[in-house]
Amino acid sequence: MRATAAALAPLAAEGHALVLTHGNGPQVGGLLRQNELAEREVPPRPMDVLGAETEGQIGYLVQQELANALARAHVARTVVTLITRIEVSRRDPAFRHPTKPVGRYYSEGEARIQRKREGWQLVYDGARGGWRRVVPSPEPRRWLEGELVRQLLDRGGGDSWIPILAGGGGIPVVARGRGQYEGVEAVIDKDLTAALLARELSVETLAIVTDVPSVAVGFGRPWERWLGEVRAAELADHLARGEFGEGSMAPKVRAGLRFLAAGGRRVVITDVPSLGRALRGEAGTRVGRD
Repeated sequence: MRATAAALAPLAAEGHALVLTHGNGPQVGGLLRQNELAEREVPPRPMDVLGAETEGQIGYLVQQELANALARAHVARTVVTLITRIEVSRRDPAFRHPTKPVGRYYSEGEARIQRKREGWQLVYDGARGGWRRVVPSPEPRRWLEGELVRQLLDRGGGDSWIPILAGGGGIPVVARGRGQYEGVEAVIDKDLTAALLARELSVETLAIVTDVPSVAVGFGRPWERWLGEVRAAELADHLARGEFGEGSMAPKVRAGLRFLAAGGRRVVITDVPSLGRALRGEAGTRVGRD
């Protein structure tokens, strides 16, 4: 958190308006394990509630460290974490075919018990030698708090506050009619939600920060090549050919292309140390509209 905040504070000092989001996979995994260990004494919380917990937990940590970094840089901006709901469709195919792994690995016996007792769907991972629960990962359709956040940003300007939104892809909810919603047991892809937020807020640049300095084709192979400035069509071609892993870079590339197709100006994919230079066009993978 401190390293990330140290990279973001100079961007704010340079005058950039920032809107932040984040992942939550390890933290939700930890809370799922706490559910199991404490279930004899404390009722287990459902996935949507765990999503809300981690939005507050991680958002607080980002908020605290970034506010401190901004104070050291003499930048007067307020950092605010907002619990964010994202509407998904009850009819999304993901609810019939869950694919998103969550939580720990189970033995054959444990998996059998969870299927019978909880009705979970689990898949076997031969590399890890265990079974893992899978939940639906539906498409994000609508950001319920979006209009309010847009109004606040328009009114106060991005130079007065920095919102932290939709951690872990946001809390998945479905409509019940007459403006009512209920949470569902699902996980929304955080990169697709980031693209949705970026589109709804009409931001110019979607920066996706990961653990490598840029996107690579032939990753880990002798012909490995790191991409700098690249056209959207070329990146889409690499994606279609299966160059990017579904558990790593593919969702980020897909989200970036979706943002550009909806009118976004630029996508940057890089790591924390390279973020400032990437936004200046000196590092990372930088993708503009064709």
